[in-house]
Amino acid sequence: MPGAEEFMRRALAIAERAASTQVEAIRRAAELVVDARVFWVFGTGHSHLIAEELYGRAGGLADVRAVLEPGLMLHEGLLKSSLLERLPGLADVLLQTNDIGAGDVVLIASNSGRNAVPVEFAVGARAKGAKVIALTSLAHSTAVSSRTPGGQRLFEVADVVIDNCGEPGDALIDVEGSPERTGATSTLVGALLAQALTVEIVTQLTTHGQSPNVLRSLNV
Repeated sequence: MPGAEEFMRRALAIAERAASTQVEAIRRAAELVVDARVFWVFGTGHSHLIAEELYGRAGGLADVRAVLEPGLMLHEGLLKSSLLERLPGLADVLLQTNDIGAGDVVLIASNSGRNAVPVEFAVGARAKGAKVIALTSLAHSTAVSSRTPGGQRLFEVADVVIDNCGEPGDALIDVEGSPERTGATSTLVGALLAQALTVEIVTQLTTHGQSPNVLRSLNV
């Protein structure tokens, strides 16, 4: 019967697949960030955790700006977050209240890549002259339709796409007696890819003779 061991085996296999297939995308994304005016990170629902993984972390870049809109996170309610991330036009409000402009780079995390806010945020950021990095599940996104009026999915409107290699629906494990699968991978693999991107950015900065502004843990 599947359990913790089965999940960890299959989740690590997905992480290995992402690690072996996404290096080139990570390098291209890092090149964009190295040349950027400002590096922004954004995500809705559980994907906001990937944005936070890049923001204010020990060993991370100090000069990261995170768009952390409370209603799009989880602490104000799951239903509220789910409804708001599907709301056309909300991304425009966020773009007006965050100074994203030409020369910037925005990483947008969205596992499904189908909802209005992350897609419209990407479109709007590019219209302002920014470059967009998408961190998404291509298997999931290509299996579903867009919920945006324009019909796009996140991977279709990004300059660089990093695939978390997750399965459609995110959860992996079928358990007899459970009506739905359990054991999601988008956060754990997304965090791995986000940290790999950070290391690549720092490495490229030093290669270019720059001194990266890296945060040190306050607890050492």
